This record gives sequence, C-alpha cells and structure tokens, in this order.
Amino acid sequence: MIETFAALLFAHVLADFVFQTNWIAENKLRPHVLLLHGVIVLVTAAAATGRIDVWQLGVLALVHIAIDWAKGSFAPEGLKGFVADQSAHLLSIAILAVFVPSLFAGGLWAGITFLPALMTLAAGAVLVTRAGGFAIGLLMQPWSHVELPKGLMNGGKLIGLLERGLIFLLVLVGQPVGIGFLIAAKSVLRFETTSNDQRAGEYVIIGTLASFGWALLFSYATVWLMAALPPLSVTDMSGSH
Repeated sequence: MIETFAALLFAHVLADFVFQTNWIAENKLRPHVLLLHGVIVLVTAAAATGRIDVWQLGVLALVHIAIDWAKGSFAPEGLKGFVADQSAHLLSIAILAVFVPSLFAGGLWAGITFLPALMTLAAGAVLVTRAGGFAIGLLMQPWSHVELPKGLMNGGKLIGLLERGLIFLLVLVGQPVGIGFLIAAKSVLRFETTSNDQRAGEYVIIGTLASFGWALLFSYATVWLMAALPPLSVTDMSGSH
C-alpha cells in the first residue's frame, strides 16, 4: 500500500507543481483546460504506477477534476483554498492506496524496489521548494502592499527557494543543527531591513518563519515516508542494470 501511495503522490506533485503551467492554473475553470489538466493527472499516475490497465486511475483523474472545479468555484481565495485543495487531493490518493494497495506491485515498475523511495524523494523536494513558494506567497498576499527595499528582480523568491532546498538537504542527511546557522545568517543579512522599518521587518520575519516551518514539516514528512519504504541505496540502483 505504501508503495502505491508514494507513486501516486509523485504523480500528483508532477501534475500540480511541475506540468501545470500558469496558463492552466489561471484558466482551469474553462472546461477544455480542466479536461487537459485531468489528462495530465491520468498520464502521470499511469506513468508513476506503470499501469494502463486499471480503471481506478481514471476515477482518480475525475476526482481530481472535481476537486479543482470545486476549489475554483467555492473555495476561499489565498492559503486556505490552497491547503483545502491539496488536502482533498492527498485524501483521494490515500483512499485509492487503501482500497487498491497492490496498484504499484502489479505494475511495470514493481521489480525496481528503490523506485518508490526515489519518487518520494523527488516529490518531497518539489513540495518543499516549489509548492512551498506558492504557499508562502499566498500567506503573504494580504501584506503585498508593504514597501520593501528594492532588490534583484525575483530575488526574494529565489532566496526562499534556496533556503527551503537547503533545509530539505540538511534534514535528509541528518544534520538539522545546520538550520540554526542558516537562520542566523539570514538574520544578519536582513538586519538592516528589519531594524529600520517595523512593517517591512515584520513582513520579512513572518515570511521567513513560514518558509522555514513549511520546509521542516515537509522535509520530515519525506524522511518519515521514505523510512516506511524499501531503502534507496546505490547498491539497489547498480543492481537494477
């Protein structure tokens, strides 16, 4: 069951955060765009599980479409809508994994024992970095009018991406103490901004803490899920050739 969940989670992350363009996200309530997104969901799920012979993946794609339509039609704007949408998707994946636990085991990739852990690693990296960027951006939306010192174009977004990526790496290699040094370094670099303008300082502090919190949550969730799967090792990879 856990291998099936890992594969479907990987497929979902690809469909929602890698292959979903801004145009798809902005026009998803249009029937043909929503259908296109559903096809992407189905294709990624089939590719991740190595199955094209099970009708349940079609049902998963339809459920995904229904959730996205409901979000666009009824869900609140901002972070609450994002979290509700993603929670519903994760719940649908978990339900399918429970009711069809052998989905991955009966697929084309069943003999590649390290693959579910590799999929989990990749999904975790995307959730921590790219999905985290969307979530933090939505959280900070109510204060988007706050004037910050001019910097590089998209510099703040890139800094957030890099800091979450470093946290993911540090947690993965079992060195979370390094996160403290990362916090200290960012505090020093942002000292002038946070000390000269209270509003800008609070904006930076909220965004930083939220970014670190998101990264820690999904980094440890990734480690937990990988621990429940067959290990990902160099010997496994070399032995598969």
